Amino acid sequence: MCGNNTSTPLPAIAPAARKVTAAVICLHGLGDTGPVRPVTLNMNMAMPSWFDITGLSPDSQEDESGIKQAAENIKALIDQEVKNDIPSDRIILGGFSQGGALSLYTALTMQEKLAGVTALNCWLPLRASFPQVPRGFDPLVPLMFGSLTVEKRKTLVNPANVTFKTYEGMMHSLCQ
Repeated sequence: MCGNNTSTPLPAIAPAARKVTAAVICLHGLGDTGPVRPVTLNMNMAMPSWFDITGLSPDSQEDESGIKQAAENIKALIDQEVKNDIPSDRIILGGFSQGGALSLYTALTMQEKLAGVTALNCWLPLRASFPQVPRGFDPLVPLMFGSLTVEKRKTLVNPANVTFKTYEGMMHSLCQ
């Protein structure tokens, strides 16, 4: 999402050196680069965000229409890769924080099977819309969100294919 400051995401696509047979789609976290919109959690400041975030509690109201629209945008990107002769089961969707949350939601609402999902420091948005999701140290994304998400994921796919790791001292970051 290279420096785009419109409400429509523009993907940054690395040129291929040879015929492409697989794809990895990575989604940024809140405040990185990408579509800009007001974020309630950050005093309505306009910033790069896939959808609005109102709070950090599991019971916080969620931006259902924004989440669903963002997922449709990502599904369109996946569809474009499929049109370019990359089967969906050769596409990995991943992201960090808000991008990881959107990756999980998108993958769980797709008809097609993906090769995999990598979701770092995130949560499952609109978890109440998925059956069997329980309600219920990263200072921005509570560890409980990860635990809830992994338990939900295990009900949807082979539990042997779900890995959940925590790293002592790791804050809300991809590296230390």
